[in-house]
Amino acid sequence: MSVRAVIQPSGREAFMAALAKGARTLSRRDPIVRRLVKEHGLPTFRPHGDYFDTLVDSIISQQISGAAADNILRRLREALGGYFDPAIIREMPDERFREAGVSPQKLGYLRSLAEHVTDGALKLEGLAELPDDEVIRELTDVKGIGVWTAHMFLIFSLGRLDVLPVGDLGVRRGIRLAYGFDELPTPAMIEGVAADNGWSPYRSIASWYMWRVA
Repeated sequence: MSVRAVIQPSGREAFMAALAKGARTLSRRDPIVRRLVKEHGLPTFRPHGDYFDTLVDSIISQQISGAAADNILRRLREALGGYFDPAIIREMPDERFREAGVSPQKLGYLRSLAEHVTDGALKLEGLAELPDDEVIRELTDVKGIGVWTAHMFLIFSLGRLDVLPVGDLGVRRGIRLAYGFDELPTPAMIEGVAADNGWSPYRSIASWYMWRVA
C-alpha cells in the first residue's frame, strides 16, 4: 500500500524561493534573526512525501533518546521487511513489535495510525492540500499524535512556513537565549516575540533559527 506523496520538482523550486524570501524578510525585520541567517544560512528543512514513515518515527521517538529511537526503528524496519507499511503494522503479531523494543503503549499508537490510514480515515496523500488547522485536526485524531507532532509534521514534512511550535522545548530555549529571557518563555511570551519582531508569515523559518541557538 503506497502512502507516499510525490513532490514535483517545480514545487521544490518554489519552496526554495519562498524559503529565501522568508529569510530575507526576517533579516530586515529582526536583527537577531538577521545575525542567525548570516551564521547558519538558509534553513535545511524541505517538504517530502514520506508521511507515514515520519509519523511512525515521531511515535517511536516520544520520550526516549535519539539513539534509542534509532535502534528501535532499525529493528522495526527489519521486522517489517525494510519499510513501514500500514497494512503490515496493523496485522503483525504483538511479539514482533516487542522484539524490536516497541512498548505496549507505543504499539497501541502505531496500530491506531495504521488503522486510520488503511481504513481511509486519515488520507495522508491529501494532507498537503489542507490548511494547517485541518492537518492538525486530522493528525490528532490518531491516538498518540498530539499538537507538537502535528506542528513538526507541518514544518518538516509539508514545508509550511508559518507554524509557531510554542510548546517545543528547543524553540523555547532558543528564544530564551536569543532574546535574553531569565527563564523559559511561556507560549504567550513566544507569540509576543513573534508578533513584536514581525515573524509572520515565516514563523517556521524563525523557529528553525531558534533551534540553531538552542
